[in-house]
Order: sequence, then structure tokens, then C-alpha cells
Amino acid sequence: MDNSKVNVLRLDHRRVRDARITTHVCLTSRAFGADKVILSGDNDKKIIENVRDVVKRWGGDFEVDYRKNWENLLDEWKNSGGEIVHLTMYGEPVQEVTKKIKESPKDKLVVVGGSRVPTKVYHEADWNVSVTTQPHSEVAALAIFLHTLFDGAEYDKDFEGGKLEVVPTAHGKKVLTHDKNAE
Repeated sequence: MDNSKVNVLRLDHRRVRDARITTHVCLTSRAFGADKVILSGDNDKKIIENVRDVVKRWGGDFEVDYRKNWENLLDEWKNSGGEIVHLTMYGEPVQEVTKKIKESPKDKLVVVGGSRVPTKVYHEADWNVSVTTQPHSEVAALAIFLHTLFDGAEYDKDFEGGKLEVVPTAHGKKVLTHDKNAE
């Protein structure tokens, strides 16, 4: 993909029930090349702080924000020239539609659902994309979609400015500390 932005909208976050999954949506978005996650549903400041802390410690310029009204966000996104990609098991197969998505230079808003995705999302989406037609995790679907969208470029992504950096090893753990105050 070119220089277009890829943001992820996490619909219907429920603070008590969804904290772990929403955190994984954020971390997966960051690791697999998205620029930003926007949370809707409960305003969970703890998750936002935790993800910002990950960015501070591990680097990159990833953002996370909260938006109470996701419906207005969809309208604003489309009105500003962006496109909406909704990940759902009912959509077109990821392996067949991603090439078309990549050909468009427009910014993308990737929508991942919560408890129940409203019909408006299906109608507003430029693409409803399925990663298999079976029930599974939105985190898995997001990872596979972003991997396909970026042609695996996330493997070589550089997270500049981090205090911590993993050095790949066959056995054990090796972490470089770039700041003496890093945890």
C-alpha cells in the first residue's frame, strides 16, 4: 500500500467484559501496521493509557483514542474521502477482495465488531470482508486482514523511539534497553 492511513474502529467495547480482547485489537493493530485505533462503547481510560504506555516503551507513532459516537465517525470518514472496510464472516473472502482494496489510494477505516454489529455498518462499508466464513476471533481476522493488506511488510516494520527492543533468538529472551529508565 502507498501512504494512505489505516485506522481501526473497535465497536461496542464493554469495559468489564471486553478489556482483554480490546487490548489485543489495539496491540495487533499496532504490530501489524495500522496507524491508529479508535474505541467506541465504554470509555475505558485504562486501556487507552495501557496502549499509550506500550507505544512509549516499544516505539512507533501509533495512536489510540475514544469516540462515543461511531456512527458520526463513519459519516465523517466517508465525507472526508476515506473508505470503510468491515471485517465480518459474512463478507467477500479476504483472499479475493484485498487486491481491490489495496488498489485504492484512499485512507481506510477497518471496523471490527463487538457484541452485535449494527446493520448500518454493513451498509456504510465499502467492503465487507470475511476471513473464513466461520465464527472466530476479531483479533485473528484483523491480523490476517492487515497482513494481507500490507503484503507482510509488518515483519520489517521499524518501531522507532522505543525504550525496549526484542532481539530475535532461537532460545531464551534478549531485550535491548535504549533508555536507562525503561521498565
